[in-house]
Amino acid sequence: MGSSNERACAPDDPAYRLLVEHSTDFIARVGPDVRYTYVSAGVERLTGWSSEELLGRDLREFAHPDDLEDLAVAHAQALEVEQTCAAVLRMRCKDGRFLWLESTAHPLRDERGEIAEFHIVFRDVTARKHAEQKLTQHARQHDAVARLGQVALRAPDATTLIDDVVATVTDTLEAQLCGVLKLREDEQALEVLANCGGESTPVSLPAGTGTQAGYTLQIREPVIAEDLSSESRFDTSVLLAKGLRSSMTVPIEGHERPFGVLAVHCKRPRRFTPDDVNFLVAVANVLSAAFERDRKDELSRHAALHDPLTGLPNRTLALDRLDLALARRRRDGTDVAMLMLDLDRFKIINESFGHVAGDELLVALASRLRDAVRTSDTVARLGGDEFVVVCERPGGMRQVVTLAERIAAAVSRPYTLAGEEHFLTASIGVALAESGEDTSASLLRDADAAMYRAKQSGPGRFELFNATVRAQVLARLRTETELRHAIESGQLLLHYQPILDVASGRPVATEALVRWQHPQRGLVPPLEFIPIAEETGLILELGRHVLEQACEQGAAWQERFDVPLQMYVNVSGKQIANPLFAAEVAELQRRSGLRPGTLGIEVTESVLIGEAGASMTVLENLHSHGLRLLLDDFGTGYSSLSYLRRFPLDGVKVDRSFIDGLGGSPKDVAIMKAIVEMCGVLNLAVVAEGVECDSQLDQLRQLGCERVQGYLLCRPMPAAALGEFLEERLLDGLLAVPALAAEPSRRGAHRAPGVRGSRRAARRPLV
Repeated sequence: MGSSNERACAPDDPAYRLLVEHSTDFIARVGPDVRYTYVSAGVERLTGWSSEELLGRDLREFAHPDDLEDLAVAHAQALEVEQTCAAVLRMRCKDGRFLWLESTAHPLRDERGEIAEFHIVFRDVTARKHAEQKLTQHARQHDAVARLGQVALRAPDATTLIDDVVATVTDTLEAQLCGVLKLREDEQALEVLANCGGESTPVSLPAGTGTQAGYTLQIREPVIAEDLSSESRFDTSVLLAKGLRSSMTVPIEGHERPFGVLAVHCKRPRRFTPDDVNFLVAVANVLSAAFERDRKDELSRHAALHDPLTGLPNRTLALDRLDLALARRRRDGTDVAMLMLDLDRFKIINESFGHVAGDELLVALASRLRDAVRTSDTVARLGGDEFVVVCERPGGMRQVVTLAERIAAAVSRPYTLAGEEHFLTASIGVALAESGEDTSASLLRDADAAMYRAKQSGPGRFELFNATVRAQVLARLRTETELRHAIESGQLLLHYQPILDVASGRPVATEALVRWQHPQRGLVPPLEFIPIAEETGLILELGRHVLEQACEQGAAWQERFDVPLQMYVNVSGKQIANPLFAAEVAELQRRSGLRPGTLGIEVTESVLIGEAGASMTVLENLHSHGLRLLLDDFGTGYSSLSYLRRFPLDGVKVDRSFIDGLGGSPKDVAIMKAIVEMCGVLNLAVVAEGVECDSQLDQLRQLGCERVQGYLLCRPMPAAALGEFLEERLLDGLLAVPALAAEPSRRGAHRAPGVRGSRRAARRPLV
């Protein structure tokens, strides 16, 4: 028989309707015959169908044909097992599009205990599915290029490689035709060496600009024709006659002149993505390198051009590809960058664990480096623990810096040696070709010099061989060095912002916010040093400093005013990832004298996402120590409601983006009302952040929100100043919030730099 709560929430139940009508998902009920018996209004927002249009209709009528079999299996399983079942399927929208929906079906039984209906929650996961498909396609392209590179090394002749290329490109890009065309010696025509999906007999095309292939050779760049029927740059009649509707071509470079063209065609208009272009360029580069080395002995080529330990290109091949890239740069101005990296403390690994372990680490590192770069980039091992990346068409210095940061992050992930985790960093030097006079030797020298300067600055750094950018990097390094000193010398100060009870105007909590009083630069905005603290690991020491000071100040105020005033502190993902964090915080609270149950730890949804596994354990430990846990910036993440269920939270701080619309936006009012009522049912405290005007405060009071924080009430201020504010509110007469709101000096019309009251699109923990 079904349990009572399986029948308790009927569609006409007001609480049930309140919950489902404000859900970002849509809720439905279907009978055993899979026909809709109830559909929430959220369905129209997602699919365009109204509830009335779906009621009584078969769910399968709107499913994608390819999903019907999976749907039948899920239905049969739900009837047989009689328990909650989940499935991912596509639903046809009213405009003909299909959405990916994640469905969770729960059986509901009648009075006799038989299944009467299924309660189904549909969640839109289209963006996730598309992202997964994009990642899958990128991985396929990356693997295909890597495999073709290996084929190029093993193939007894170029013909074998060409046949594999056209088959692989056709399959990977899901095209209908792919061909490799070679420029004849007289440069008058292009001959088809191999194709996949077209005629088997050899054909040739004019090499002039009248064809897409000839046009590609003239401009020496990828050429995309998304709709051949509307193309005006060249003649497309031959391609259209074959039933083709879109195409992409890239030049295959040779040592002194182009070797030919790699072309791919589709029988429908198609948009080729940047990843598709990079993939085809990378394949063309593989072909280019193969043709240039075809005269060499195939059996000795791999040993001569590749590192035997890691399988990466060696110095010779790296410089060869760099020469080709620089030759292309001299012809068409293509950007070329070289990154050189050297492992920090690798010698200690070799000496402590032996050369075998060191070799294992180098092999693991080689794999990470390949994964961190584009398919068109070359990763090579020069020798020892020194590697280079040759990057053609990086897109400018900003993209090169992003690549360097991505490589550094890949290197710094833990390695397992002898059953234990170990951490390494790399010093990286970056050089960008800036003139036609640059050679592989000069670029290698510049990258090496930049790497040496990076190593002098400390482990895990990268340096750019560019005077302007180098000055910026040095300034960043100076900030890091000064921040270390600031923590030690007491330059970091705490400001506090109170949280008030709406009904009485009494402060019930304060939030600790870190500020850096630099002796020369003045008050440094948090966004200038918090990201650096996060990246360098200083956030752990900084966070401990904030917790210590906040606990001591909170205890002092509790003793002074004899009230259980709570103290809230933001923490970062790195702190939450530490399994000892809960015990350390509990000890800090105990030593400070802060009353049990009055220390609140604020975490953002991004922290929960980034540390999902570790955070659950740490948060449960924090909760077991009597610490209050609050979810900050509530409502800005993807799965806020699931966090309320999964994590042991005591309250939420509603993001100011919802508060801004109160008094003017009915939607924001409805959302805030739903949050307050939902948290009331879940016994969670609600704090409204960023209250800046009377209308917002009045609306929050009407909605039943009990706690507020913002510039209308009080700006963040040093401990001494806030102590006076607390004395006024707690000892000298409890003014009501409306009176407080009328004080113009409390309004935040002009926000000080670096205070949390400013909009937090780029907000960091502790800011």
